[in-house]
Amino acid sequence: MPAIDPSAQSPLPPEPSAAWVFRSFPRMIAFGFGSGLIRPAPGTWGTLLGWLLWVAAVSRLPDVVIAATLVAAFALGCWACQRVGKEMGRPDHGGMVWDEIVAFWLVLWLTPDGFGAQLLAFVIFRLFDIIKPPPIHFFDSHFKNGFGVMWDDIVAAAYSLLLIAILVRLEVLS
Repeated sequence: MPAIDPSAQSPLPPEPSAAWVFRSFPRMIAFGFGSGLIRPAPGTWGTLLGWLLWVAAVSRLPDVVIAATLVAAFALGCWACQRVGKEMGRPDHGGMVWDEIVAFWLVLWLTPDGFGAQLLAFVIFRLFDIIKPPPIHFFDSHFKNGFGVMWDDIVAAAYSLLLIAILVRLEVLS
């Protein structure tokens, strides 16, 4: 009979639970403080949490601090998503939504103020994140690590910001 390793982790449930997520800091980050557990559409719920955090706290910071926060949150997400993805045996589990949160902060930072502009930015970002036009799909399917989880959403944010900039230039959005 093989020896049982007491340090081995118990098998993962078919779908992570709140109890499982909140037992570990990297899980809490990767799962967006539990927002990634909400079904259906966990990415949308994570993006909504990102919007709420933006309005409540991040948007109140000076631009240089927002920039530093984005870089730090991206790095934290690479680390947390790498650890949790490896632990789960699924490098980009749908419940890991920190990538949506950080990428949407980038979109909101560079979007005109106002609820209407932010709502449009939300819809545009979600569409690009869901549809994954090239090269987003390439990054999503080829980079199976914490960086890859985070990076494809940053590219979706870049697409979103380009479309928002065009709408501002055409005076559709101000």
